[in-house]
Amino acid sequence: MTTKYAETEQRQAAVKHVGRPVDRVDGRAKTTGEARYAAEHRHPGMAHAALVHATVARGRIESLDTEAARAVPGVIEVLTHENAPPMKPAPKRSLLNLSSLASGTTVSYLGTDEVHWNGQPVAVVVAETPEAARHAATLVRVTYRELPAVVDFAAEEPNAVQQKGSMIQPAGGDKGDAAVALAAAPVSVDLRFTTPPHHHNAIEPHATVAVWDGDHLTVHESTQHIAWLRRHLALRFGIPERAIRVLSPYVGGGFGGKYAVWAGTLLAVLAARATARPVRLALTREAVHRTVGARTPTVQRVALGADAGGDLTALIHTSVAMTSRIGGMPEGVVSPSRHLYDAATIHLRQRLVRLDLLANTSMRAPGDSVGSFALESAMDELACELGMDPVELRMRNEPARNPMDGKPFSHRMLREAYEVGAERFGWRERDPGAGSMRDGRWLVGMGVATAYHPSMVMPAAVTVRMDAGGEVVVRCALQEIGVGAATVQAQIAADELGVPLEAVRVEIGDSELPEGPGAGGSAQTASGAEGVLAACRKLKESALALARRSPDSPLRGRRLDDLEARDGGLHHGGDGETYAAILARAGRDHLEAGGRTGMLKFLARALNDRRRWVKAACGAHFCEVRVDQDTGEVRVSRWLGVFDIGRVINAKTAAAQLRGGIVMGIGMALSEASQVDPRTGRIMNPSLAEYHVPVHADVPPIDVQWLDVPDPTMPLGLLGIGEVGITGVAAAVANAVRHATGKRVADLPITLDKLL
Repeated sequence: MTTKYAETEQRQAAVKHVGRPVDRVDGRAKTTGEARYAAEHRHPGMAHAALVHATVARGRIESLDTEAARAVPGVIEVLTHENAPPMKPAPKRSLLNLSSLASGTTVSYLGTDEVHWNGQPVAVVVAETPEAARHAATLVRVTYRELPAVVDFAAEEPNAVQQKGSMIQPAGGDKGDAAVALAAAPVSVDLRFTTPPHHHNAIEPHATVAVWDGDHLTVHESTQHIAWLRRHLALRFGIPERAIRVLSPYVGGGFGGKYAVWAGTLLAVLAARATARPVRLALTREAVHRTVGARTPTVQRVALGADAGGDLTALIHTSVAMTSRIGGMPEGVVSPSRHLYDAATIHLRQRLVRLDLLANTSMRAPGDSVGSFALESAMDELACELGMDPVELRMRNEPARNPMDGKPFSHRMLREAYEVGAERFGWRERDPGAGSMRDGRWLVGMGVATAYHPSMVMPAAVTVRMDAGGEVVVRCALQEIGVGAATVQAQIAADELGVPLEAVRVEIGDSELPEGPGAGGSAQTASGAEGVLAACRKLKESALALARRSPDSPLRGRRLDDLEARDGGLHHGGDGETYAAILARAGRDHLEAGGRTGMLKFLARALNDRRRWVKAACGAHFCEVRVDQDTGEVRVSRWLGVFDIGRVINAKTAAAQLRGGIVMGIGMALSEASQVDPRTGRIMNPSLAEYHVPVHADVPPIDVQWLDVPDPTMPLGLLGIGEVGITGVAAAVANAVRHATGKRVADLPITLDKLL
């Protein structure tokens, strides 16, 4: 390990920008208010829209009274299923057409009198001001003929059916007979876990500004996938993609909630078409909860069997999750159990219930975040039963190859992460006895858990242009959702071309640019990097080709692979030439090149990777908590996360992403839960006053470290950062609480009543 770190340090010294803690290129714009988000765009004659939500879970609209709403001064129109222009139906989902995954639901909004969930928009009020629109929306009166609805997840658990697997997401698997092995195991645990629904609650609620100019549409949108949104709008409104421009240069967070296209976006575009006015529809926090999908609740069983020495003889992980009758994506809840531990036998199954609720959707590390809570909590409980240190138990069962199928890992340094973390955290100072560590009235506990999230690369296109003055422009329709997307791509381009970082400008957030990957799956940086690297290489090849035409060029006769890009040009030892000189001699004012990963290449690579190896980021969480002995109050007092995430492009943004994932995981552990009325299907806490996310007082000092060793199978060796940070966090907290109190809390969140 020491040798690898030395190699990493040498590599860092050889580059100028990649790996450094570079300030965000858009930092000034965001901190001064110069950056404009979707709802902040203005157009002449712009109107404002507000939604009217259904108050039943399932039924048909019998009558709509809009007279009082229309009488409000400033109201332009009230759209309902009785007068709204039709939209085309949502496409059927297919892995051969990934943009089909953008459909949040299959509902024909304002195209039917049917109600499919409590909160479905049944009318849209358009007015001159947002205040008038919101007030008028409260005056729309709707009567329903209610139909039987299934909305109680817990009650429907016995009716769950086997989930269908796919090429991307297996829904189960077996290695040997785990049930027999569990029954014969000298030591075993068999636990049931539950996790509630979670809502994303990004700092910027969803917002759309839609402007029609004849059959051309411009949309300012808070989205995580510009290309998918554009394609979806073209299909739903029956116009060519080239007639649509989507602008999304800044997005105030997403966490998966802005990946699909939800009712607010479609109805804003519909309202703009119906009224022939630019329309802004900015969802309230409550409207986000009622119209944008959330994380599915889960029920999980994890049973582990081991011999007396701690070697796993059986691992059983099953789950029940939900989808909706009108959409939703199954999640890989048991996915961590496919990869983390070298058990002799494994049994994995995922089941689903279909409810009359709003469709569920991806939320930071979908499946892995909740699945890791159950698996890592069970591993801790097994360590207690064995009387073994939980780190030792994990390392004893650390696999050399993927446990389910024996495929090699493309890169895995989990042992090193635990070794570094245990030393830095002071794990050896932990007294293993439950309730044995105190600080006055506080019971002190320490817990660990493994972080794990798969890595992938998505299709992307990038162009890079360099002018004679040395400015480099990188163009790609990436989304900046707060992760520093433009900054890291600028760093990559600067190093690849050997130019100063300040010479690179990155244009993103516009569908007129080359098609970029979505901001999801921890794949955007790697996907964009692949395109940037390919485009930069082509640009250097073009520069070298120009130089070779000159008989007095020092680059004549050289191969690109023999040259180094630095000091604004191409060099071989002490000889070289700047790009500016090459262009001047050739009489050119610029060079431009493109790099692209198309759909066919993506599918071929995905199949090849699946056949050859397993790729993932991983890490080790170390958590310290304090629990009040009288009240049961839990305070996370200290945190360390050590991660194997491949190469890190920007040390500052990487640290922020990892800390953000940990903070979100602390919320998942201690406070976050969407409360759904089991009688009506209505969300009972659709606001930040009642849905409790962590605040500063809830968050301890968070120390994050990474090994920074590249994965040779990924662009620039990076594995992805955005989602691995949240995986394992809830389990680390629960394990620390177990150590502090002796109580195993298996139902999230860990609230006072579960400890008293």
